Amino acid sequence: MRSRDHVEEIFGSAYSVSLFTDWQHGRATQVWLKQKLDGNMQARDGGQFFGATRQTYKLHPLPGMSPENCTEQLGQPGPWYDRLAHFRHDYVPSAGAELQTEYFVPLAHAVAAMRAVEALRDRITPHLLISELRTVAADDLWLSPTYGRDSLAIHFTWKPESEAVLALLPVIQSALEPFGARPHWAKLFTTAPERIAALYPKFDDFKTLMRNFDPDGHFRNEYLNAIF
Repeated sequence: MRSRDHVEEIFGSAYSVSLFTDWQHGRATQVWLKQKLDGNMQARDGGQFFGATRQTYKLHPLPGMSPENCTEQLGQPGPWYDRLAHFRHDYVPSAGAELQTEYFVPLAHAVAAMRAVEALRDRITPHLLISELRTVAADDLWLSPTYGRDSLAIHFTWKPESEAVLALLPVIQSALEPFGARPHWAKLFTTAPERIAALYPKFDDFKTLMRNFDPDGHFRNEYLNAIF
C-alpha cells in the first residue's frame, strides 16, 4: 500500500502527526503521533503504521543525535506544553546551530507538492539536517499562512550554510509556486513581495489597517517596509 495515496488518513490518525524525511529513497524516516488522552488512536495492526514499525526507545528527529533533548515519547502522558513540542524547554532544541524554512500549501495539493520537492532531493539533501511534514487547519487570520485553507506545512531544518541555502530557496519556491505556497514569515525565504501579496486575499486590507493605525510607521522596520 502506497502511503502517498493515504495522506488524509495518515495526517488524520492523531491530534498531531509529524513525518520526518531527508527526501531520499521515497520514504519518511520517522513518524511521530501525538494524541489527546480523550482521543481515539487508530488501531496499529502488529505495531505497524503504513510500513513504519513502532519504536521501543526514544528517538531524535535528526539521525545520530541524542533523544535526551526531546520531550517524552512512547505513550508517556503529560500536559500539552510538555508533549506537543518536540523538544524540552530546558534543552537545546533540534540541532541548535541551524537555519529554518517552511512553506504552506493547500492540503488538496499535498502529494503533488511533496513530489515537486522530492524531485529536488539531490540538491536539497547535502544542505539539509531534516524536513518535517505536518498539517495545519484553516483559520481566518488575514496574514496566516493557513488563512482560508487546510494546509500541508513543508519544513526544512538546514545546516548553517547561509550562502548555499539562500541560493537553493528560489529553486524550491519555483517548484512549489504552482501550489500557491506561502512562506513562514519568521523563517528564511526569498519570495518576492509582489508574489506574497498575491497569495493573501486580505493583503491590501491589512495594508490599509497599517496606514490607519500606524500612519507614522512607529512599528515598522526594514523587513516590513520591504514586504508591505
